[in-house]
Amino acid sequence: MNTKCLIIALICAILLFACNKKETQTNEETFVNYKDVKIPDFNADSAYYFVKKQCDFGPRTPESQSANDCAEFLISYLKSKADTVYVQNFTSTLWDGKQVKGTNIIASFNIESTDRVLFASHWDSRLWADHDEDQSKHRQSIDGANDGASGVGILLEIARLMHNKNTKQGLDLVLFDLEDQGAPYWAENQQEDQSDWCLGSQYWAQNLHIPYYRAKYGILLDMVGYKELRFTKEMQSMGYASSIMNNVWNIARDLGYENIFVNNTDNAVMDDHVWINHYAKIPTIDIVQNSANHSFFPHWHTTKDNIDCIDKNSLAIVGKVILTSFFAAEEKQ
Repeated sequence: MNTKCLIIALICAILLFACNKKETQTNEETFVNYKDVKIPDFNADSAYYFVKKQCDFGPRTPESQSANDCAEFLISYLKSKADTVYVQNFTSTLWDGKQVKGTNIIASFNIESTDRVLFASHWDSRLWADHDEDQSKHRQSIDGANDGASGVGILLEIARLMHNKNTKQGLDLVLFDLEDQGAPYWAENQQEDQSDWCLGSQYWAQNLHIPYYRAKYGILLDMVGYKELRFTKEMQSMGYASSIMNNVWNIARDLGYENIFVNNTDNAVMDDHVWINHYAKIPTIDIVQNSANHSFFPHWHTTKDNIDCIDKNSLAIVGKVILTSFFAAEEKQ
């Protein structure tokens, strides 16, 4: 996934800055029985299909044929479901100075509404399996089934459910490219500010697909399909958007997932939500796997991050939680 580096100086600085800002509040009430909120029927088999479809193209690394083919599929599918699809092509610079092209994909539903919600994930996969236990594989690309494809698979299923659905709120699904290409551990020129990660979200947040685009809140999905699902309240999310994160965790509790959405705060993570908050000023949280005693999950940045990591029930749990967050507000309007 991304830079998934924990507490670093810049991140702490950003967090302190964010904590001192007045947090944008959602319209959620304090006490809601989220179990009674009616949501579309999330199909775990469908979400799993979308995850596997991405992996079947091969590693979605910068400017590869696999990435080009996957981008074509994502754009074509979303055009068949969304009101409008924006394709944002950009050029960015990797940690080693190489310039590469990237593609952010934004699918919008109910484009007339100014009351909008943002769901996001990244769709690229890492160039290097630099955390593989087999050192001979450290320069191999990875499938990124959990780290990338899982979040996108959930969003594609949500796109299917939102097709022609009449809602008061607008929904934007943003798929970021070049998130997971930060410097491998062997690189000599490590960037202290970790800005060589999350290149697609950095570009989007500074070059919004619509001028003056706003959403009342955002939810980022990262590594959300592992069979042993576990999320904690990521520290920077709590700094930028604690009311949103607490609300999502309350939803998970009411739906019976309190043992998965663990009610404690730890680990500041460099991920796409940092730049959405920092540049676009949209209060956004990160739902990201945090396995106990592991860096995110056991197969993070290894060749074993393949379709065998993915559990259909995990995809369904995350999909239901974020859909409930959207439709709970819908019922109040």
